[in-house]
Amino acid sequence: MTHDAQRSTRGVTLVIVLWMVAALTILVTGLVATQRSELRLAGVARAQVLAAASGQAAVQLALQQLAGVAPPPDRVSRRSVAVDGQAIDVLLMPLSGLVDLNSAPPALLADVFRLAGGLDEAAARGLAAAVQERRLRPPMGEQPARFELIEELLSLPGVDADLFAKIAPLLTTDSAGSGKVNPLAAPPEVLFVLARGDAVLAQRIADQREAGAIDTTRLEGNYIDATVSSRYRITALVPEPGGAPWAVQRDVDLRMAVPGGPPWRTLRASVRRLPTP
Repeated sequence: MTHDAQRSTRGVTLVIVLWMVAALTILVTGLVATQRSELRLAGVARAQVLAAASGQAAVQLALQQLAGVAPPPDRVSRRSVAVDGQAIDVLLMPLSGLVDLNSAPPALLADVFRLAGGLDEAAARGLAAAVQERRLRPPMGEQPARFELIEELLSLPGVDADLFAKIAPLLTTDSAGSGKVNPLAAPPEVLFVLARGDAVLAQRIADQREAGAIDTTRLEGNYIDATVSSRYRITALVPEPGGAPWAVQRDVDLRMAVPGGPPWRTLRASVRRLPTP
């Protein structure tokens, strides 16, 4: 083999080696990135499991306290419970403070879609009419004519993820009430709708109920009802050092499901991480 041929062979060999080193580097980098991603996911899953356990314990303690109260609370309240030495805030809200998709009057629904969802008046009324039609004419095979989950709104024309995210905190399918709203139990977003978009009035009423009685004369009278049902939403806010808290939520009915059974019935439950402020 000539000298030039040897040099050419060495050059080709060097290129092959360099390509192999580059390929191995990319492979190792990908494996490291994948491992780090899996570790992060495992950390999030572990944090969720721990938060769920602590939150469910806090909810259970709050329920035990609530079951012994007569009459049950008629308004939004907050309490702190200790779980393994950790103080956890628990928010208690009668479901009559939310707007029920199954029984709310169309005018109230339209105001929710307009004031909370940002739709114009025509679109809001159209969506409220679609909800009413869905309640009166359920899809084939569905009985009874009701929404089981608020997520079913996403099947209606005009409801996208952005609109749903805005209105979901105001809604329920489980209040078992008259379809009107108890302003003592309503979260700030619902008070804003009851006040017809008057944020100052909504805040004033929220502040008043902390002290006791409230003046509801300036709220939309056709939307309000002081009735309190036996159904509540209990939310435990589990703090996480250096991160956003977890919300462990349970909707319950304080009536016994069966005689001699548990003193409450769970309607639905969820665990989610709250957005960072």
